[in-house]
Amino acid sequence: MKILYVHERFGALAGAEANAHITATELGQRGHQLGLLHGPSTGKNEAAWQATFPFCAPLGSGDNAAAVSRAVADFQPDAVYVHKMADLSVIQTLVSSGIPLLRMVHDHDIYCMRSYKYNYFTRKICTRVASPYCIFPCLASVVKNSGGGFPLKWVSYGEKKREIALNRQFDRMVVVTTYMRDELLHHGFDAKRIEIHAPVPRMGDPNLRSNFSDRNLIIYAGQIIRGKGVDVLIEALAQVKTKFECVILGDGNHRTFCENLAKKLGLADRIHFKGFIPQEELKGYYRECSVVALSSLWPEPIATIGLEVMRYALPVVAFDAGGIKDWLGDGQNGFLVPWMDRTQFALRLDQLLNDKSLAKKMGEAGLKLVSQRYDFDAYIGDLENMFARVIAEKSKK
Repeated sequence: MKILYVHERFGALAGAEANAHITATELGQRGHQLGLLHGPSTGKNEAAWQATFPFCAPLGSGDNAAAVSRAVADFQPDAVYVHKMADLSVIQTLVSSGIPLLRMVHDHDIYCMRSYKYNYFTRKICTRVASPYCIFPCLASVVKNSGGGFPLKWVSYGEKKREIALNRQFDRMVVVTTYMRDELLHHGFDAKRIEIHAPVPRMGDPNLRSNFSDRNLIIYAGQIIRGKGVDVLIEALAQVKTKFECVILGDGNHRTFCENLAKKLGLADRIHFKGFIPQEELKGYYRECSVVALSSLWPEPIATIGLEVMRYALPVVAFDAGGIKDWLGDGQNGFLVPWMDRTQFALRLDQLLNDKSLAKKMGEAGLKLVSQRYDFDAYIGDLENMFARVIAEKSKK
């Protein structure tokens, strides 16, 4: 098959880029031809991306209809696999092309004007469909501008409704959890065109297990931004009665606030901010870890860090937000805590720190779950079969 990937970036950056690159690499190794229609470069790992995508077609800053048509004519794909792409001139041209279209839904940006279904000010998860409510009282028409220049930008409700309508015409919408499937259903997408294919991390080191030592190490790994709830985690840690050490791995614009909060609560000697660290160094922390804390307050599509740490037989304590419940069973491979309940979060951490046999049992249950349900080769094979099915279906119309 000839598959044209479409993505707003070229190069490594975050989870969406990692998923696009690794799936394309694996499909290429299985003999398929890969192309990429892309936006600006991230400046990271470009050589690897170029090797994975022998055919690359850049997009410009204006109307990209002509660029899309040219790329399609030059590459002649059997199917197009869209990842993150907000440019509606690109989406409209692809929809009009008649080529089998599939889209990976990484997050909420297709149907949410804020893109994360979470109110920055109230910190509440949004359960509404896109509607005039997004304009007022949600005020989602004015959002943070991460592209530089003026700090705020305007988002059109009309254009968001148009984006939803265009994406409903895709032959398949690929989601990562039942929660994300339900979000699409709420927005009028056809259930027959939605498939769940959770992004699977590669198998971890099979010989690596934690020693669950008396160090009582708690690990948080991820971005330190407000929606990730690191400040709420720190407030929960202030209620933990057992002696512990917590390592915060990652960085972000909320880090300084969280560091100051840890000092204010008298936890500066027990909570350590390490920033981003190499993967091999991360394994060293896993060897000492007793429990992984996942404090996200925004509705995570899946939170793949949970799947990663389960590869190392580590139990997880997390707030019940978004798609986390797809892989975290309360009392099975960790604890799923009511949203924003700091006291319950602290109690569950205490329970695992004090009962290492329970922590080990839950960790092994997590390893069994992720090994059976989230097999990497099966994941790639399922994507491969989906492409073939969609192409066959389209050819019959």
